[in-house]
Amino acid sequence: MGHPAERRPRFATPADLEAAPAQNLTEFIAGTRHPFPRHTPAQAHTASRLGRRLGPFDDDPGGPGGWVLLDTPELHLGQSVLVPDLAGWRIARMPRLPRKAHFTLAPDWIAEVLSPSTTAHDRAAKMPVYAAAGVPWVWLIDPLLRFLEVHHLGPDDRWTVAQVYRGEGRVRAFPFDAIELGLASLWPSFEDEPPDTTR
Repeated sequence: MGHPAERRPRFATPADLEAAPAQNLTEFIAGTRHPFPRHTPAQAHTASRLGRRLGPFDDDPGGPGGWVLLDTPELHLGQSVLVPDLAGWRIARMPRLPRKAHFTLAPDWIAEVLSPSTTAHDRAAKMPVYAAAGVPWVWLIDPLLRFLEVHHLGPDDRWTVAQVYRGEGRVRAFPFDAIELGLASLWPSFEDEPPDTTR
């Protein structure tokens, strides 16, 4: 005998997804929970492109090498749990990956791709944690305003803005200044804009 109709499982629809809670990422800073929405298409585009552009430092046999670069690693830094968009460790410091599902060794470089809903948190809440953990380089990238800020940790454990790039030029940004990075390739184009044939 079949199940009554009201007991049959119902297939989820796109409307169900829209109605579900937006958060799919939670970070903890000094015991406080910070939930965040999913990446916007612009954030996802820029983060993915950046990882590919920096590939020569990671797995390209013809590149400069010397790094392990990872997308969205879970970092346990002191009492905080953070998930940057990208992070990198020099192979000399981390020649092998940990077996745990998270990292306790602070990265040598972090990139945060900003959005209107995360900019204040990335700047005001996460940057001090990265400084306390001794992360020497942090990039803040805004795919809508189209800028890259390179922050360097000084000997006084304070951030200094080492480089700021805007627009679509080719740049050499620390600590990956061994190659030129084309900013234009990082910025998204949207469906209501004319196609950019220069990329």
